[in-house]
Parts: sequence; structure tokens; C-alpha cells
Amino acid sequence: MLITVMTADTVKNKLTIIIAYKSDEAIYEQIERQIQQAIMAGALKEGDILPSLRQLAQELRISVVTTNRAYEDLQKDGFITIAPGRGAFVAKVSKESLKDKKMKLVEEKLMEAIELAQSYGISRADFQKMIDLLFPRQKHGQNSGNLQSS
Repeated sequence: MLITVMTADTVKNKLTIIIAYKSDEAIYEQIERQIQQAIMAGALKEGDILPSLRQLAQELRISVVTTNRAYEDLQKDGFITIAPGRGAFVAKVSKESLKDKKMKLVEEKLMEAIELAQSYGISRADFQKMIDLLFPRQKHGQNSGNLQSS
């Protein structure tokens, strides 16, 4: 499902929200995650206008209550601001805050991977080898062997 997001200067960006109705992840969480990812990837920028609650619900064929929950959580987490009567906008997120949010999300996924590896009896050394093979050595001039930036 392709959702149009209007920017303050009326330039249209595209945001694709894919809802997996049979997923264990709640629909509002799927919406939150995908909007967060678009913001963190830079596809959505500060001031971009998101679809109204009703518009998003209608386009995704879901309840307005569901879209409201997603937007409220996004606002609580600092990703969007909601102005009654005006709509929902991508909030200003500092680079430091954005980096912290990205690191937290990656940490959560790594914890899931570690738990899965442990449940399959994969040793720490073998898990580290897998990471070393899968993670590129250099990306955009940064040494990826160190998660901390210098």
C-alpha cells in the first residue's frame, strides 16, 4: 500500500506502509515501525505532513483507533508532533537522539539474534564469525569494526 506524504512545501514524498494482517506484530506497531524507519533513514524529514488519521485508516483499510494509537506512540517517542486541526508532522529529531534511537533498535535486533543463536546451541565464537562475515568492513569511509564513532 503506497501512502502519499505531503511536505510543507507541497513536494510529495512516498512512504510505503505494508501491513501484514497475519503477523504476530500488532497493526499499530507495524505502522509505527515503518514510519520510524522512514524518519531514521531520512525518507521523511522534519516538517513533512503525514496523512490524517482518517486518511491513513481508509487507505490501509483499518480502524481510525489503530492509526490513532500508532500516531500517539510516535508522538510520545518524539518522532512526530500532532497539531489539532492541522495534522501530524515529522518532528525535529536531533542527530544525537536519532543515533541513540538507531542504536537501540539495532541492539534489540541483536539481542533477538543472540537469543536465537543460543537456543540453537551456536557458540559465541561462531556467532562472532557470522557477524564478521556478514557485516561489511568499510561503509562510507567508516571503520565498521567499531560501533562507537570517533
